[in-house]
Amino acid sequence: MNYEKLSRKALGCMYTATFLGTCICAAILGAILYYFIFPNDITIGKYIIYVIFALMVLNTFISPLFRFHRYGYLITSDYIEVKEGYLNVTRSIVPMERLHQVQTTRGPIDHIFGVTKVNVTTAGGDVTIRFLEEEKAAQIAQTLTKRINHIAALGKEAVNLHE
Repeated sequence: MNYEKLSRKALGCMYTATFLGTCICAAILGAILYYFIFPNDITIGKYIIYVIFALMVLNTFISPLFRFHRYGYLITSDYIEVKEGYLNVTRSIVPMERLHQVQTTRGPIDHIFGVTKVNVTTAGGDVTIRFLEEEKAAQIAQTLTKRINHIAALGKEAVNLHE
């Protein structure tokens, strides 16, 4: 199987999102350090927070690169498969006949980098193809919507034959 890979825009988006998450967590850790650890002079607490902060910074540089290289999606006539992960790689497989709805969404960071998510709703749950360039996302959404309409038309024909 040859998975479709992401564009370089996705890597920038991943780094930015991870960096912002790290900044928020660092602010929370800083507040804990300032208000709870320093006033009570808990030495072990200081070292634990310093280690956590160092691991978060390391994660900021490593995690997006791993996620970028491990991410892939595959759309066939029978199913949609999305493979993603950092430490654990997850594969989500959705049969085409189970599709109900297709949506494209963009967050503020996605908008800056010109990427879009395609959310596919099925009878059993959702699957999201992330970090797609806008044109590619629109093309996938249009193709999947046509497929949903085709499946719905076949279902109506089957109901009409049984009546």
